[in-house]
Amino acid sequence: MDKVRKTLVAVAVLGMGAGVGSTLFALVVPGELQKQAMLQEMPERDPQRRNEAVRTKELVMATLKKAAATEENVAWRKNWTAAVSGGSGSE
Repeated sequence: MDKVRKTLVAVAVLGMGAGVGSTLFALVVPGELQKQAMLQEMPERDPQRRNEAVRTKELVMATLKKAAATEENVAWRKNWTAAVSGGSGSE
């Protein structure tokens, strides 16, 4: 009989915990209107932010294409400051 009582108490405690958890979840989860407002406020939805991201990607791709088209191996360049200031870079 004692084993049955302990089992019932354990089930009751777990049930109460599940009930409290469900209640807290219902209180914390935003409603449908709040979800829509949050989605509208996302940075990806901002047209200016999207345009900046597109421009940045275009610049990165242009740089990569330029680097792929050059035959100069920039990893072995000895004098980086001369290359930046307009020097030949093959010193």
